[in-house]
Order: sequence, then structure tokens, then C-alpha cells
Amino acid sequence: MRHLAIIGSGPAGYYTAEAAQKLWGEDVRVDIFDRLPVPFGLIRTGVAPDHQSIKGVSRRYENVALSDNVRFVGNVSVGSDVSIAELQGLYDAVVLATGAPHDRPLDLPGAELANVFGSAQFVGWYNGHPQFAGLDPDLSGRTAVIIGNGNVALDVTRILAKTRAEFAGSDIVAHALDILAGSKIDRVVILGRRGPHQIAMTPKELGELAHLARACPRVNPGDLPEDGEDALLEPGQRKSVQHLRSFAAIPEAHRQEQPVEIEFDFFAAPKAILGTSQVEGVEIERTRLEGGRAVGTGETYVIPASLVVACIGYQTSPIPGVPFEESAGRFANHEGRILPGLYCVGWARRGPSGTIGTNRPDGFAIIERIAEDIGEGTSKPGRPGFDALAQSRGLDVVTFRDWQKIDEAEIQRARQDSPREKFVRVDDMIEAAKRP
Repeated sequence: MRHLAIIGSGPAGYYTAEAAQKLWGEDVRVDIFDRLPVPFGLIRTGVAPDHQSIKGVSRRYENVALSDNVRFVGNVSVGSDVSIAELQGLYDAVVLATGAPHDRPLDLPGAELANVFGSAQFVGWYNGHPQFAGLDPDLSGRTAVIIGNGNVALDVTRILAKTRAEFAGSDIVAHALDILAGSKIDRVVILGRRGPHQIAMTPKELGELAHLARACPRVNPGDLPEDGEDALLEPGQRKSVQHLRSFAAIPEAHRQEQPVEIEFDFFAAPKAILGTSQVEGVEIERTRLEGGRAVGTGETYVIPASLVVACIGYQTSPIPGVPFEESAGRFANHEGRILPGLYCVGWARRGPSGTIGTNRPDGFAIIERIAEDIGEGTSKPGRPGFDALAQSRGLDVVTFRDWQKIDEAEIQRARQDSPREKFVRVDDMIEAAKRP
């Protein structure tokens, strides 16, 4: 029998568990740990609340989670409740699938000013992550600046630009919906250091901006390359640029009818966040491309702004005793191997890149490497050993059956036009989990 501990219950964790099942069948026991009482990680608190079809992938993970040889161990913090070394003593292999839950730091003067947020904070706020539920952003100003040219920047922009009615069917949390409904923001500026051909925005997400009820996207035609240069792009990238070209061609008369403007500001590198106690503006330097890199031209200007959200990437949380690459924001590893018996997978292995589906082949690959290393397994105690440790420390473990009670309670307390109303306090989650 082989005993595996997977730290993190998001896509990478469940795909790894699925891979272990497919390879070893009944000859494996997998415990999936999470510091929160609820599973699914990024699916629950990272995917945009108005993208419910993407969240549907959790049903696949449910099938894995309800198997006899896979167990969810929620409300257990690895590093404080139990150490990596202790888990290594209990399990044949420990796999870190913790994702990249923290923002890369915005290394600019003024980044500490009030109403300047990283996307992990801001997305966590409107998605109901307990760590960020109390964020309380001030949306009383008129201009928001979004730093970044990826899909997260589009998600934040779209959430800021939507009407309350457009959130029907989403699971955006009530505290965020109420603040957004009272927002005075009527201009959202998306900053990109480079140009349209270098964006990391996918066609579907970019195209959604053309169908918002009260907002209209704007692209300066002068920022767009010659049409013929699009032929050098990959098909998906080419389609994204075509969306930008269509935004640039929107008649001015139509723009005047939309009260919210979404402005793409390309070749624009933020240099400083301006303000005294709260953000009041962003100083920008105009850039140009040299060999694909953005270099400053020395020309600067200021965008008045009362809200800044930096969507510049994420990094993994270090864990005591585990080698970590600060520059890459991930665990130090070679093809997923960190130390004997210790592995990593997903964003914890490769950094924040790829889609949710990218984690599936990653999970299967790491299980193949573990199989090479551990063979038939050892005499380590695995699940019973952890249960004894948890009992001795008084850990209040939440199981997947407990999570189903939380899930049911969230569905029951939903608004009329929402699939659920999430609990945003851990205590409330545990109370729901322990109901008869």
C-alpha cells in the first residue's frame, strides 16, 4: 500500500489524486489537505464569479473526492498545525499543490497607499475568500487603474464595469455586490508596458468587454500595428488582437451612450503611485519596443486615479523547511522533485502559468515520478498515523462530507439570482459543517 499526502485541494491537487487512483487503483490512500474548511482552491476563490461554466470542473474533482481511497482533510494548516517533516514521516510521498495564492509585490513608490490592491486581494474580496472578505475598497472615485495585460486584469475590469443586473447567475458575494452597486467609477484604464501583440489576454475573455450593458472599450488606433503583422501571431493571439481592432473602430457616438469607459493604454509603464494617504494618481512613462522588450522613452504623464489594482502575477507561499526560489515565486525543484519524498505540482512547481487544464498532465507526470521513487510503498502509517496526530493536537478536521453540508447551506442562503451565498468566515463554515 502507498500513502500520499497532497497539500492543496485545488485543480493541481485533485488531478494528482486522480492520477494516483488511475495508476494504483485500490493500492493507494490519498489525503488532500487544505488550510480552509472548503475545497477546490482557485475554482472557488480565483475564477471570476460570473464564469460559472469554468467552476463546473469541480464536479470532476467531487468524483475523486468521494472515492473510498481519497480523503479531504480541511481546516488543517501545514506548517503550523502539522509540519512537512511530520507528514514525511507518515506518508510515502508528500506533494505540494499549494498554487500561487499571493500577489507578486508591486515594486513602485506609493504601493503602500490606501486603495492600492493586488489582484489576489481584490479577486479574493469579491469571491469571498476569508482572508480578504474585509478588504472594503473605496469605489467612490471616478477612475480605476488596472496594471497588467492578462486575463485577471480583464476579470477585475469586467467586475468593476458591470451593472448589478449583469451579476445574475454569478456567485459574487453579497458584501462585494453591494459595494459595486454603489460604485462611482466611470473610467477603467488598463495599463500595458508593451503593445497589442504582446497581450496575454484570451479571445473569449477579451470579447466579453464588447457586450457589457453600460461600458464600452476604447483602443487608440495609433497603438495598433499594421494589419499584415497579425499574420505572424498564433491563431488565438490573432483573434485577441482582432478584438482590439474592433474596439478601436467603435464609433464615437456609440461611446457617448455608454457611461463607463474601458481604456486600453498600451506602451505605458507605471513609475509611481501618487497620493498622500490614499492613491490619487499613477505616474506613467511612455515606452517603446526594442527586441520585444519595453524600454522607457523618458516621456511621462499622470492618470488621476482613486483605485489601483495590480494584476502582475502571483507567487507561491514559502513553507518552513522547503527550498524556495524567491525570484520565480515557486518551490525549488527538478521536474517536480524537491527532496526525497517531497514533490510539487501545478503552480507550486512551475509558477503561475497555464490554464486549469494544464494541471492535469502535470499531476499525471508527478505521479509517474513518485511511482519510480517509492515502488510498492513502505511501512509508513499514512492516514491512521495522521488521525492519531490530529487527535492528540485537538485539530478540528473538516471532511468532504462536512464540506457537502457547507455547500448545501450556501446554496440554501443564496440570493434569488445566485447559485449560492458563500460563507466568508471560517467559523461560519465550521458551524455549518458540524450541523447534524
